[in-house]
Amino acid sequence: MQHQPHRDFPTKPPSSTVSLDADGKTTDFRPFSAAKSPQMRTFHLSWLNLFSCFFATFSIPPLIPVIRDDLHLTASEIGAAGSASFAGAIVSRLLMGPICDLVGPRIASGTLSLITAPIILATSLASTPQSFIIIRFLVGFSIATFVSNQFWTSSMFSPSCVGAANAVAAGWANMGSGVTQLLMPLLYSLIMSLFHVPSSTAWRLSFILPAIFQALTGILVLAFGHDPVPSRNRKVGPKESVFSVVMGGLRDYRGWILGLLYGFCFGVEMTTDNIIAGYFYDRFGVNLQTAGTIAACFGMANFFSRPTGGLVSDAMGKRFGVRGRLWALWVVQTVAGLLCVLLGRVNSLWSSIVVMCCFSVFVQAASGLTFGVVPFVSSRSLGVISGMTGSGGTIGAVVTQLLLFSGDTMSKQTSISLMGLMMIICTLPVTLIYFPQGGGMFCGPTSNDDPLEENYTLLE
Repeated sequence: MQHQPHRDFPTKPPSSTVSLDADGKTTDFRPFSAAKSPQMRTFHLSWLNLFSCFFATFSIPPLIPVIRDDLHLTASEIGAAGSASFAGAIVSRLLMGPICDLVGPRIASGTLSLITAPIILATSLASTPQSFIIIRFLVGFSIATFVSNQFWTSSMFSPSCVGAANAVAAGWANMGSGVTQLLMPLLYSLIMSLFHVPSSTAWRLSFILPAIFQALTGILVLAFGHDPVPSRNRKVGPKESVFSVVMGGLRDYRGWILGLLYGFCFGVEMTTDNIIAGYFYDRFGVNLQTAGTIAACFGMANFFSRPTGGLVSDAMGKRFGVRGRLWALWVVQTVAGLLCVLLGRVNSLWSSIVVMCCFSVFVQAASGLTFGVVPFVSSRSLGVISGMTGSGGTIGAVVTQLLLFSGDTMSKQTSISLMGLMMIICTLPVTLIYFPQGGGMFCGPTSNDDPLEENYTLLE
């Protein structure tokens, strides 16, 4: 199975500003430079499209206090809706990996964005708790574009800079979950004041903006994005089936462990995005706009925190190989778990804000470090491994939401601390990851060649 894209990159660099490695991937990653090359233009379209999907998906939580009053939602129904939004992403993320292998990330990303944009708009039609839960489930499908985003960057950038490229793309995109926490309460208040409409109308009209934004970026991706060139060194036989590619990924235990780790870094991040505005609103008595601003600080830290994780992964990889990437992942995610425990224990508003900001930096950096390892697991089943890891994030969010935030038997501060303990424990399996060509945390490599797994050669 070999994907034949419709909008390929040129096999040679269009100018001297772009350099390609032996696999046809660019070794230049300059996210702040002008997007003159097809690679960088596609990079910017990819993260912007994912940004719009995060913006749309998390446009609901900051308005939960007013939606709760209008639809008469109970604490259990709010928790079920939060879990439903993550559950919707699980199946879609698992499917997105093989779909990217088949049709390419450009078509996969743009099409899914256009399909789910009307669902975002349909949030304004919710009138019962049941319809609200169903809509949140369907809305969750849109962030499966995360898998195509990471597949795209992993296919475009060489091993020497892939960790940074993956982390910057996802980090900037994840800012959408923070920006929406800030803008949606302001948009809601603006609609009420300008059009003199009641609250029940204002929150419904607020969802027009995220729906249009997501649809627009989907169109831009389809119109101006480029599919990556298939790897020149990729050993894929002409008769290789989709089934063999999928099974190759599912049989790799490292993909399952990375999915677990991602479930307790990015999954915890998504859960926090879902509950943090309500947490500050209920516990410290701040108003809706202030709670949204505080919550925005958590998500917007992705601008630098997740990219920092990718840069650390690449730096450790150049110095110590894949072993350095694994050690950095364990340290950073464990520190994030300790900060999460502390967040639930502090009792003042300002100390909670400070700890939350520190926690956001480490938990988001851990996500960047995780996807600094993903591209080295299997070149043949890259889409499947990316999908497994990405799905692990949403499964982790569902688990933490259901176990800790779906009822009123525990206070939110206790639930937050327990979530931190789960992070620390579930990070330990990283010690079991081993690469014959690169080694593991506690042992070195045993082979210079691994033809069965088709690992990337660590060009570091």
